[in-house]
Amino acid sequence: MPFAQLALGPPGSGKSTYCNGMHQFLSAIGRKCSVVNLDPANDALPYPCPLDIRALVKLEDVMREEELGPNGGVMWAMEELEANWSWFEERLAELDVALHLTDSYALTLPSLYVSTLLLSLRAMLQMDLPHLNVLTKIDKLSSYGPLPFNLDYYTEVQDLAYLLPYLKDEAPMMRHPKFEGLNNAVIELVEDFGLVGFETLAVEDKKSMMTLLQSIDRAGGYAFGGAEGTNDTVWQMAMREGLGKMTIGDVQERWIDSKDEWDEKERMEMEQAAGAAAHGDGVINADDDEIREMQNELPDSGVKVSRKR
Repeated sequence: MPFAQLALGPPGSGKSTYCNGMHQFLSAIGRKCSVVNLDPANDALPYPCPLDIRALVKLEDVMREEELGPNGGVMWAMEELEANWSWFEERLAELDVALHLTDSYALTLPSLYVSTLLLSLRAMLQMDLPHLNVLTKIDKLSSYGPLPFNLDYYTEVQDLAYLLPYLKDEAPMMRHPKFEGLNNAVIELVEDFGLVGFETLAVEDKKSMMTLLQSIDRAGGYAFGGAEGTNDTVWQMAMREGLGKMTIGDVQERWIDSKDEWDEKERMEMEQAAGAAAHGDGVINADDDEIREMQNELPDSGVKVSRKR
């Protein structure tokens, strides 16, 4: 049974970077992966793409032939895809999980965060799929200055009333009664549904990718695809046991509170690994090493579990 992810998000949220990073990560842990491009404007794909909407319609052609702007051209291209749905359907099996990506910069401004909450809620209600909201580029967040709350306040969407004073301080017009009423209404709407929450992602960090993939696999059902102890991969076993997962407290420490110290620690580890390889001690494969660690931590089920190649 195939499992799929649908990556959504505004321009600049990191969709292409995410697809490229996830493709590399899945390949490293031995899982087959194919990437489908649904962006008619993306003409520089950094990953192999066996199914590309640009084989059907290209944004630049639509803009030139139909005399449309970028937004109108994208809408026209989506209508063209809908009109040729059989072309797409026969090349694609099914979708299982929707991922809505947002640049973590949105946390730095209260109004941006509230807008992100509303956009995420709308996507969740309209997509009708198991859904994860992801704050991307979390490794850049500390460079934007301190946040008024810890990261878990934003990822768990805690009591949003605490955000209202910061909304008023963001700009003079936010103190107008009309904006105050609108902010209260939006916050009440998000809290009444109680659906929105966020995962985090630093796409170049292996543990961050592993943690997100665990959440995706649970949402899409991949983690529950095999019976325990019956030819499961190490990854499926690890999913059920929750091994290798970073908590939001871990993310706070790694990327916000102690980022410089962790960067230096990882730099030294990389230098040591390079030195060991240069002295003939063997090249250390980080992905295989992590899998071996996870395998050693698994409970003994009496069945030998081997990683598929």
